[in-house]
Amino acid sequence: MLCLGVCVCVTDLRKQARQLENELDLKLVSFSKLCTSYSSSRDGHRGDTSDTTPLLNNSTQDRMFDTMSVEIEQLLAKLTAVNDKMAEYTNAPGTTSLNAALMHTLQRHRDILQDYTHEFHKTKGNFLAIREREDLLGSVRKDIETYKSGSGVNNRRTELFLKEHEHLRNSDRLMDDTISIAMATKENMTSQRGMLKSIQSRVNTLANRFPTINNLIQRINLRKRRDSLILGTVIGVCTILLLLYAFH
Repeated sequence: MLCLGVCVCVTDLRKQARQLENELDLKLVSFSKLCTSYSSSRDGHRGDTSDTTPLLNNSTQDRMFDTMSVEIEQLLAKLTAVNDKMAEYTNAPGTTSLNAALMHTLQRHRDILQDYTHEFHKTKGNFLAIREREDLLGSVRKDIETYKSGSGVNNRRTELFLKEHEHLRNSDRLMDDTISIAMATKENMTSQRGMLKSIQSRVNTLANRFPTINNLIQRINLRKRRDSLILGTVIGVCTILLLLYAFH
């Protein structure tokens, strides 16, 4: 008798679970269609400048979303309660022979509940993300329209100020580049001057240390000058003789 009573109770709970699952399935399908239509309506009105019809449609869809979310959450809570009641019967005394079947049935309904819960949260999250993104884009578009609808003179002045500011920034950058080049050139010339001084000092040091070499260099220079004078004299005499010969 106890097993019979348990079977009757479990059968009633299974009927309730199936009914709730069917309702959840229909609600989730409608909920998914609502989210899809919400995104489509946003895309359809993205280029529309009207402030009445899109807002009315979106506000209606938002209310429908909130209502369906509450209904689905209530159905999930009821299905969870039914599954908990079935779990209580699996631990009832005198139902050892039915435990395997009850556990299988309970696990199946729990899996269905988990799938529905996951699908609901996923669809709800996607809807909220789309609504947040579209609200942000709508705010940006509104700011752009407000800027475009402003005074033309003010916009023109703003553009001129921006261009002038950009010119000043470019001039500052060119001046900085010119100053950097000048500083680098100055440093390079200073370095070369130091190198030449160092070479000159080394040559003077060598000349002072080796006076014989210095005298030899001076003699070589005198001999070069003497040879140059002799060679110039010979060339001059030859040239004069050739001219005299040519005119005679």
